[in-house]
Amino acid sequence: MVDVTQILAAIEQGDPHAPEQLLPLVYDELRQLAAEKLAHEQPGQTLQATALVHEAYLRLLGGKQTQDWGGRRHFFAAAAEAMRRILIDRARHKQTRKAGGGRRRLDLDDIEPALEEENGDRLLALDEALRQLEAEDPRKAELVKLRFFAGLTSEQAAAALGVSTSTAEKDWAYARSWLRVAIERVSGHRP
Repeated sequence: MVDVTQILAAIEQGDPHAPEQLLPLVYDELRQLAAEKLAHEQPGQTLQATALVHEAYLRLLGGKQTQDWGGRRHFFAAAAEAMRRILIDRARHKQTRKAGGGRRRLDLDDIEPALEEENGDRLLALDEALRQLEAEDPRKAELVKLRFFAGLTSEQAAAALGVSTSTAEKDWAYARSWLRVAIERVSGHRP
């Protein structure tokens, strides 16, 4: 069986058929990660895991620019980052006036106080705080992206980052606390 790393190397070398060979090898894993992430979104989310995977894949491999992948680990980290950016872009778009400016449809049977709008604001505050963390500690920021946006477990994220599970768990505890304080600073309220 062809290895993902070998196909990524072929993509780097400009093989036009390599992206077609890569998708079947990584699709199930990417779709599972996307489904896990979207399972935590608010009810009424219109983005499906399949669409998130396809959009992330197109962002990664759909352009004319050749990417230096550096192997499987880097590819999945880039996929997590692409999924994060897609979700952030959607949250920003939902806040625009053209997209309803924060208005949402209400089902009279299930009225809950402004959760969707609040979730978008919190996601944007998280993005800003994550950028700050990335400047301070890139590995912890990458861990947050893998855990929160790609839905990886501690063990999966540790393997992707090349650290022990205990290190990943300590980093995760630190990053969550650090982000909580930073989000309070950015948004002016507790998360």
